[in-house]
Amino acid sequence: MTKRDLAIRIAKQTNLQQNEVMKVIQVSLDTIVSELAAGRNIEFRNFGVFEIVIRQPRIGRNPNAPKNTVKIPERVVVKFKPGKVMEAKVGKLTAKKLKK
Repeated sequence: MTKRDLAIRIAKQTNLQQNEVMKVIQVSLDTIVSELAAGRNIEFRNFGVFEIVIRQPRIGRNPNAPKNTVKIPERVVVKFKPGKVMEAKVGKLTAKKLKK
C-alpha cells in the first residue's frame, strides 16, 4: 500500500476529497519525522511506538575478505515496536497468507 492508496481508501470511507486527505497524511508524516528528529518518541496507543535508539559502534567484517575489519560508528536509528492490537492482528498471519 502506498500513501496514495491510503488516501484513496480514507477518502472513500469519509467522503472527503482525496487531495485534502493527502495533505493531512503528509502533515502527519512530516510531524512524526520532525518529532523523531528532535529526539522524541512517538506513541500511538494500540498501534505502536516509534522510538529513537542509539546503535553502539562495532567492528564489521567483509564476508569476502574476513581478515579485513571495518569500524562501524555509533549511529541513531528509529525502532518500531507494535502495540497490542496490531500484534494480535498481525500475529494471526501465516506464511501461506503472506505469499498470496
